[in-house]
Order: sequence, then structure tokens, then C-alpha cells
Amino acid sequence: MQIINAVLQNEIADMPEEERIDAINIIKMALHEISPFKNEPIDCVIWVPCDTVLANDYNPNKVAPPEMRLLETSILEDGYTQPIVTWVDDGKREVIDGFHRNRVGQECKTIRERIRGYLPVTTVNENRHDRGDRIASTIRHNRARGKHQISAMSDIVVELARRNWSDAKIGRELGMDPDEVLRLKQITGLAEMFANEDFSEAWEIDPYTEE
Repeated sequence: MQIINAVLQNEIADMPEEERIDAINIIKMALHEISPFKNEPIDCVIWVPCDTVLANDYNPNKVAPPEMRLLETSILEDGYTQPIVTWVDDGKREVIDGFHRNRVGQECKTIRERIRGYLPVTTVNENRHDRGDRIASTIRHNRARGKHQISAMSDIVVELARRNWSDAKIGRELGMDPDEVLRLKQITGLAEMFANEDFSEAWEIDPYTEE
């Protein structure tokens, strides 16, 4: 441990800031590879430039202005206590969870300057690269906190159905019962969403029945 401390003090502390951040990230990722918790994304939180973190285009969790101001105050006063959960593709990171923490770090001048134009991120497991899987992960994070909008959730269900996800898979991955999946499909009013549903035959009047 003394050798490690000496290296950190003598080799890294005097580096220019950007190089020092990169070096610390490399050390964290190397430790993550040998960690008994390497399958847990939270085991490795690194700092990356803000402009490499992109918002996703499907997040159904909307935060009202008062709550956004409270989040900004929280980060101003308490600092970042949770990383932004991301997925990496071609050097860019798409937000899986932490959509609004990302916004605060990008848009609040005071915070952006304090964190030197970087954001704390962790990376979802490599087997979650399909867009449908990423959407499901975002929804699970939101629903676990009890936050989602019905119309946006309906759009999510439609997209997953169009990606050939069965109702059973949608329900399992998003934590919904069959009735909720059906209701969210109904909101769209799209006939294609019910192409594989089993319905009882409609009642028909027998033309030969006497009144």
C-alpha cells in the first residue's frame, strides 16, 4: 500500500489536470477488472467530459421546474452523490439513468465549472447494448422510483412491441402485469398493436331469430 501511495503522490499528483483525470480513470478501470464486484456497474465510477455524454431520446420521466431547481440545489450543496448510468457506443455515452443529473451538469454554469466540464458516469453491463434492453433498463430505474408518464410509457410499449417483444417479455422487463401492458397499448389506438391478441368473437344477431 505504501508503494501505491507513493506512486499516486509522486507520479500522478503533479500531472496536468486533464492527464491526471485520465490516469485516475485508468487506475479505477484496472482495479475494476480484478474487483470481486466487477459485474456491478457502480463498482467503477469515472469522470468523463460533458460533451461525450448524450441524452437518450426516449426517457418518459419528466421533472417539473420546481423539482429541477431542487435537484440543482442538491448538487450545488451536496455534490454529485449518484453517477449517471450510461451505455457506450463509438466513444459516446448515452444516458440510461440520470437524465436530469446530466442536464444539471451540462446546463448549470456554476456546477459545470466546479466539476471542470466533466460528469461522473458508470457503464451498464456489456450485454445491455440492444436499444430495447436500454429502454427497459431506463424504465426499470424510473418505475423503481415511481416516476413515469402514462403517454410516454405508452410510446415505449409501442416501440418495444414493434421490435417484436411479446407482451410477456414487455411485462417481465418493465415490471408490468398483462393488464397494464394491454392498457398502454390501447392508449395508442393503433390496430397493429393488437395483431397478435386473442379476442372472443363479437356477438352477432342471428338473422333467422324471431323477435
